[in-house]
Amino acid sequence: MTTFALVGASDFNEEHFMAAYGAGAFDGIIAVDGGFASLAAAGVAPDMALGDFDSLGYVPEGLPVRAFPQEKDASDMELALEEAIARGADAVEVYGALGRRLDHTLANLQLLASFAERGLSVRAVGDDSRIAFLVGPGELRAEGEAGGIVSVFSLTDVSCGVTEEGLKWDLDAVTLTNRTSWGLSNELTGAPARIAVESGTLAIFLPL
Repeated sequence: MTTFALVGASDFNEEHFMAAYGAGAFDGIIAVDGGFASLAAAGVAPDMALGDFDSLGYVPEGLPVRAFPQEKDASDMELALEEAIARGADAVEVYGALGRRLDHTLANLQLLASFAERGLSVRAVGDDSRIAFLVGPGELRAEGEAGGIVSVFSLTDVSCGVTEEGLKWDLDAVTLTNRTSWGLSNELTGAPARIAVESGTLAIFLPL
């Protein structure tokens, strides 16, 4: 599997990124506008920088750059996801896409779900959690310390056959909608957990 890291302009979990980077987890790194500054501060040179660079305030030099006008119909993150696919990515780990501006966070969650529905393996990393996107029919296995919080939300109007096993509270083939808080704040038990969905798209919040 070919995995790209995309680093946006929002809150950057440098510790998590550097651990993955040091382990050779990424086949490519794309700086998305202001994410270039986060990578530069960490001493990491991306393979390319992309965006309209309104957040960064300048166009980087010394590396491949794709610069876009500020007036466009797609966000920098959407353009970066398309670029990752064009470069052969099967999976993306997205940093700097959560936090700060709530409208950007919501746009990114919608975007990442849509790319997961296109077959891309997608995860977003925040300060204390990561978000996996699961498209039905599919399942995800999770492990972690007892008490770790797991939340599961439908990002489609309806997600059917949602199952949670090995967590503090199990769900057995229930239907979730995007108009309910059901799925919020379940807990790991220290045993392997399984989350599955028959149809629909889920955002699964997991502890780091």
